[in-house]
Amino acid sequence: MDNDLSKEMDSATGNWSFEIEPYLMLTNIDGNAKFGRLPTTSLNVDFSTILNNLDMAAMVHAEAHHTNGWGMWIDYGFMNLSNDIDPIERVSSAKVRQGVLEVMGVYRVPVKSGYLEYLAGIRWWDNDYDIGYTMPMFGKSGTVSKKVDWIDGMVGLRYTHIIDSHWKLRAHGDIGGGGADFTAACSLGFIYSVNRMIDIDFKYKATWVDYEEGTEGMRDYFVYDTVTHGPIIGVNIKF
Repeated sequence: MDNDLSKEMDSATGNWSFEIEPYLMLTNIDGNAKFGRLPTTSLNVDFSTILNNLDMAAMVHAEAHHTNGWGMWIDYGFMNLSNDIDPIERVSSAKVRQGVLEVMGVYRVPVKSGYLEYLAGIRWWDNDYDIGYTMPMFGKSGTVSKKVDWIDGMVGLRYTHIIDSHWKLRAHGDIGGGGADFTAACSLGFIYSVNRMIDIDFKYKATWVDYEEGTEGMRDYFVYDTVTHGPIIGVNIKF
């Protein structure tokens, strides 16, 4: 077990080790959004709906670790979704472009059968919305567009349990706020080491956010209260 842990802390490039992981998330979004005086819009879309209406997506995770325990990670997920919804009280369509960037500082501490990592960083949300509306009584229809971004500070923990020379169990959780009233994320899954250079990552991740700006009842009012969640599979390349 100690040999397995030392391999995690060592690097062929010296004191630093690096990882880059393109991944696929079978994304689901559950929650609500509200735009100005329009009624609350449900954003409950499952993966099949997203896949059928997906214009573009990109997901990648990268990490760097030093043998002294310090390191960092960067994670970026982007999704451009053109989705027609069932009409609900003036709202006829909803299109969402959601980008989420995480930058975390990491401090790794060896513990029995694995290691614990203390996390602190930011989560940047960069979202665009186009909401189609109809007002039959007035013979009017149109689109309300909203571009919004904000940054939240976060703290968290990640624990990796080394099962054997091939398998690891990993759990992660963080919580924070700042731009949003509340944000949090958690994940749980397994890592399978194919060899010293390649891991296969299987996990389930959920990210919550509750964001509000403007004054309720006014045109500038905006609420985004959702959880983005789903299983993830990634190929992690180490060097």
